[in-house]
Amino acid sequence: MEEKVALETMQFLTFRLDGEVFAFDISKVREVLEYGTITKIPQTPDILKGVINLRGSVVPVIDMRVKFGMGEVEKTVNTVTIITEIEIDNEVTMIGAMVDSVSEVMNLDSEHIEPPPSIGTQLNTDYIKGMGKKDDQFIIILDIEKIFSMDELEIVQQAGQQVPVEMAS
Repeated sequence: MEEKVALETMQFLTFRLDGEVFAFDISKVREVLEYGTITKIPQTPDILKGVINLRGSVVPVIDMRVKFGMGEVEKTVNTVTIITEIEIDNEVTMIGAMVDSVSEVMNLDSEHIEPPPSIGTQLNTDYIKGMGKKDDQFIIILDIEKIFSMDELEIVQQAGQQVPVEMAS
């Protein structure tokens, strides 16, 4: 009798940065917003584009291309902000991730996801959950909880607390 291995199917929201396809676990994504007005905050790092008002909540917005050293996101009709939820000090915090465009919600079986590549000790790949493969295309699956350093998260958290909601509109 043959044993069948149970495959786990996971859902991901795929998006593009500089022509490459990345993905977040759909359970960490709250919504996707068209590019809109962002209130800039003085003396913050380049990755923090500013904050937006999301139904009364101040949400910091991060430029994912700057985070990954790809230059700034060029604002086009396809530019969007993915609102994600991450846990900082046992508290759920919303962070907007500005990306070039959103592609699709994709189902991937666990057999189509490989561990992140081992690139030696020079590069930090802790924030990569795995490499998905669909057809002949690789999808870099990101761990939203590990993308940002603690210093960056502190800056983002402080930015969200410093700006009154009225100013973020």
